[in-house]
Amino acid sequence: MENKSSPIGSFIRRLFGRSQDDNHMPAEQSSQGRRLIPEEEHQIPRRHLNDAAMKTAYHLQDEGYEGYLVGGCIRDLLLDKRPKDFDVATNATPEQAHALFRRSRLIGRRFKLLHVRFGRDLIEVATFRASHDSQPKNSDGEHGRQNDSGMIVRDNVYGTIEEDALRRDFTVNALYYCPKDHCVYDFANGYSDLKNKTLRMIGNPDDRYREDPVRMLRAARFAAKLDFNIEPASEAPIKELAYLLKDIAPARLFDEALKIFQSGHGVASYHQFRRYNLMEQLFGQTVYCLDNPEGYPVEKLVLNALQNTDRRLQQGKSVTPAFLFAALLWYPMQRRMKQLQTEAGMHTVPAMHEAANQVIGEQIRQTAIPRRFSTPIREIWELQFRLPRRQGKRAERIMEHPRFRAAYDLLVLRENSGEDLEGLAQWWTDYQVQNPQIRSHMSREANRDEPQKKRRRRRPPRKKERNDG
Repeated sequence: MENKSSPIGSFIRRLFGRSQDDNHMPAEQSSQGRRLIPEEEHQIPRRHLNDAAMKTAYHLQDEGYEGYLVGGCIRDLLLDKRPKDFDVATNATPEQAHALFRRSRLIGRRFKLLHVRFGRDLIEVATFRASHDSQPKNSDGEHGRQNDSGMIVRDNVYGTIEEDALRRDFTVNALYYCPKDHCVYDFANGYSDLKNKTLRMIGNPDDRYREDPVRMLRAARFAAKLDFNIEPASEAPIKELAYLLKDIAPARLFDEALKIFQSGHGVASYHQFRRYNLMEQLFGQTVYCLDNPEGYPVEKLVLNALQNTDRRLQQGKSVTPAFLFAALLWYPMQRRMKQLQTEAGMHTVPAMHEAANQVIGEQIRQTAIPRRFSTPIREIWELQFRLPRRQGKRAERIMEHPRFRAAYDLLVLRENSGEDLEGLAQWWTDYQVQNPQIRSHMSREANRDEPQKKRRRRRPPRKKERNDG
């Protein structure tokens, strides 16, 4: 047996975290500052581990590098949840790892990563990060850089697994699964926090939020998703520092908004975000209407839209960001439209179009909505003004519109939230299930209910004046 004090024994312990004699080490003991949770304790079923992620980690280890499954996937497996994504961490640099995988590509500049493709699976491989204090003092910030407020603008300072664990955001996300010994490696007491349903920031929360303000969004999102309590010291700075999110790129905030409100826990996330004043950083116009409803059932519509999205996701149905954004911004658009009608004397349709442009433009400055979603938002809103006009063939033509279903769903939510639409949503609900003859009858009846427009009387043509020269 190899002597533990020999250089080879030391190398093996550094590479794999423990020697063969450490296999029966109790979980309470640690090796090099880490706590090892053996398989018989953590009980993660191997069949629930993603094959592509395991192949990636195995290949890295076979080539002499470290490779672990890490982060949210391990956290969720320990909570008996099925992760959507699996990430791998390694001591190989992105370039070194890239050379090992044929179907891979390097992405990112601020935070360089490797994406490895295995069939339909995409595995994200990240190199162990270290504190920026560890880069050489004469460094020009090529690898790591922070701005004046402390936010990290470049994060490619590499280190060891121990350093990497302390650079992660929450203790429950600093858990590493080793494919060779099937142990979970815990460097920040995350396993205990997981059992106690506690979300705790690693390090000084104030500094960590300043490094990356998006961590505040993640704290609220994880608390909602996992039904965890945010540890008091980690919770305390959030309200005060929420304003820092204005410095985050709008495109990144759009991605975060989708994770927050389209994860199946939208209602719980909404309450967390309102509690910590984070909602204003993503949907400022909506928050203004929530605080100044002016008779509109704003919060009811927001909660109904989020509840509808949660329910669809739980049923395995698809959801589109366009519908959710259309619902969240409906009353800001209505409010602006009424202002344009009152102050600028604009008619309904042009006022609606101008209000839509202004509200979507303002929202894009917070969360950069791609055009493939902003155009459907406008169409869903426009149909809200066409749905009451059902006479003749109009109802059939409206049903053929590609956004009809989303517009109908918003109409139902509006009526369920308390808007007085005189039974319009129920009319459309009935209309869709009827045969052509009954539909025609319903359209005729609806035509009688429509207020008749006054026809303008034509003026008689002027008689040409005779010119007698």
